[in-house]
Amino acid sequence: MSINTERDIEANLQIGPTDQGMVRIFVEAPGTEIPMDFDPDEAREIAEEILAAAKGAEAVKSRKR
Repeated sequence: MSINTERDIEANLQIGPTDQGMVRIFVEAPGTEIPMDFDPDEAREIAEEILAAAKGAEAVKSRKR
């Protein structure tokens, strides 16, 4: 499976701070719960990667028009 492989899976995504000073990304899908904890610096790096991916996706969309 690659990032471009589409799947018909519904999931819930929650992101927030924990009482331990971590940032938790919590993914819940039928039969699966995945809690992922990151320190604030790691969370900022992930946020930067998400923003860069959004910019890349926008570039792809604008080329297809």
